[in-house]
Amino acid sequence: MTDDIATTTLSIETDDGEADEVTIPSGLVDLLAEGDQTRAETVADITMLSFASRAHHIVHHGEDSSPELEAQEERVMELFEERFGVTFGEATGHQH
Repeated sequence: MTDDIATTTLSIETDDGEADEVTIPSGLVDLLAEGDQTRAETVADITMLSFASRAHHIVHHGEDSSPELEAQEERVMELFEERFGVTFGEATGHQH
């Protein structure tokens, strides 16, 4: 049955030429889209949310934080706010 599920493959490339692909069920991407977002925009938003969430968790709820990691978390939160127009705390309701 799962072979009947349509998928979307997205390519990811870094500034220095590293590349990879990820394949995701198309219906899931469409379900998570907001408004008229494209699939690429939807996956990019979820990627930003995931990185911000993971960084937040490591820095504020983990045991292995460092000044460098804290700076990385601060930067991803700035980029998050630039992308979404709200802070991570406002978007998730998770503030401290």
